[in-house]
Amino acid sequence: MKVLIAEDDRVTGEILARTLQRWSYETTVVSDGAQAWDHLRTATTPTLAILDWMMPEIDGPDVCRLVRAELPLANMYLLLVTAREGRGDVIAGLDAGADDYIIKPFDPDELRARVAVGVRVLGLQQKLAERVAELQDALSNVKQLRGLLPICSYCKRIRGDDQYWQQVEGYIADHSEAQFSHGICPSCYATISAELDEVSRKRPDTPNA
Repeated sequence: MKVLIAEDDRVTGEILARTLQRWSYETTVVSDGAQAWDHLRTATTPTLAILDWMMPEIDGPDVCRLVRAELPLANMYLLLVTAREGRGDVIAGLDAGADDYIIKPFDPDELRARVAVGVRVLGLQQKLAERVAELQDALSNVKQLRGLLPICSYCKRIRGDDQYWQQVEGYIADHSEAQFSHGICPSCYATISAELDEVSRKRPDTPNA
C-alpha cells in the first residue's frame, strides 16, 4: 500500500516515514500542500494520505476539499494530523473531506491502528470497484448479439433459446437495447400495391341496386 506523507516539519515527516516503512508501507514524503495535491491528482492506485493540518501553500483541510471536489471517484483515504484537539476543529477537518484524524504528538500504536483502518477501507473500495466493473461487463455481454443466429431462409424467423421461432425484431429486442419503429420500404410498397391492384381487377363488379 502506498502512503503519502505531507509534513512541513522535516523531522516529523522522517519519523512518520520510518515508522510506516517498518510496517511494510511504501511511503512518499512531501513538504507542503501543493506538492501533496500534485501527487494525489496523478495517483493511479489506491492511496492513503497523512496530511498535516498546517502546511505552506495549501493546508491539510484544503487538500481534502480539493480531492473530494476534483477527484470524487478516486480511491483515497485522507488522514489529518493536527495539534488541535477541540471538537469544533475535529468536525471542521471531517467536514473538509478527511476520513479520520490523529492528534499530535501521535502515539505509534494509535497511528498503526488508524492507518490499518484506512488500508482496510481502501481494500474494500477496490474490491467493490472491481465487482461493479465485472457486473457492467456481464450486462454488456448479455445485451450483445453474438455467434450464429438460426434464421429461416423463407419466413426469416429466428429460433430462440427456447426452440420457438419468433420474428427478427422480437429476437433482437430481447437480446439488445435496440427498439423498432415499423414502416414499409419502396420495394415492398410496390409489391403490395401491385397485389392489391390485381385483387381489384379480379373482383366482380357489384350490381347497381
